[in-house]
Amino acid sequence: MRQFRNEWKYIIDGKCKDIIKSRLDAILPYDEYSESGLYHVHNIYFDDYKNTCALKTEAGDAKRYKWRIRYYGNDLSTLKLERKEKIYGRCYKETCKLNKYEYEAILSRDTTLIWHTNKRLIKRFYVDMMNRYYTPKVIIDYERIAYVDRTLNIRITFDKCISASYEYNKFLTNDFIKIPIQEKDTYILEVKFDNILPSYIKNIIESVYSIQTSFSKYYNGRKVVEVLK
Repeated sequence: MRQFRNEWKYIIDGKCKDIIKSRLDAILPYDEYSESGLYHVHNIYFDDYKNTCALKTEAGDAKRYKWRIRYYGNDLSTLKLERKEKIYGRCYKETCKLNKYEYEAILSRDTTLIWHTNKRLIKRFYVDMMNRYYTPKVIIDYERIAYVDRTLNIRITFDKCISASYEYNKFLTNDFIKIPIQEKDTYILEVKFDNILPSYIKNIIESVYSIQTSFSKYYNGRKVVEVLK
């Protein structure tokens, strides 16, 4: 049975981030990528020929999903394909690792890959790609600090310097143009959990002024890129 998770988002300023972070430091460890500080997250998002994902996000559709490819820092061994589904504010994510050959096949729309892979998620993506003509639409890039509680399956992240790009051919080099889509000295705080958020964590989040938001990195990046392309 699929486990959908809650995903709460907030817009906070740098001062509020510092307060929340100092309190989380006392109770939660970093994730494996944050142990040496900030790390970069690189995403390339896809949409179909009708721009269904963007239009459903704009309309606030309660049921929608997105396809993306992601990696962290300069480590291409973290390259992966993800399908993120949202139903009434709760999220479910499926992931599979990609190698460079698989990535290049997807970007070039090489349909022979579907016959040479046993990865179910890649096959599922190819069904969408061939039936609905999914293509790359925007690169979303940002810096992140992340905390985890593995026992309760809680993840808390601070994202800053969110930017967009359309230089898909440079995605793996991290040498693409980066167009800011986030106000200076602001952070997107995300809190992800299964069913119940413990009061001691909820109290930390609510101890400072924060604005709950439905901010979509993908949708806001699409808006910026469409103006400039």
